[in-house]
Amino acid sequence: MSKKILLVDDEPALVMLTKARLQANGYEVAEASSGMECLEKVVKEKPDLILLDIMMPRMDGFTTLTQLRGYPSSKSIPVIMFSAKAMQTDRERALAAGAQDYLVKPFKPEVLLAIIQKALI
Repeated sequence: MSKKILLVDDEPALVMLTKARLQANGYEVAEASSGMECLEKVVKEKPDLILLDIMMPRMDGFTTLTQLRGYPSSKSIPVIMFSAKAMQTDRERALAAGAQDYLVKPFKPEVLLAIIQKALI
């Protein structure tokens, strides 16, 4: 059975490319374009892993992650945060909030796949 990834980003081009790459590697992919939609989809889709952007309208990735960690049903789902924000403080904040890993955009697809495989072990 393939693993399901919830891809949360508000950039349609990035979502399309990342989704295609993940599907080509055997993952099932659900999409959300905002933090609020992510919280709704987590309940409905029950993903094995969440790829979460930081910079999104209305609710950023940090707030979304904090909310995810507050619910028993999503507390243990691995979250990989990814962002154009390359500051070490952003990485540290993401990891302190409960992210499994942090990836800076643009990223190599091979690196993303390796991080996902490691997180799903």
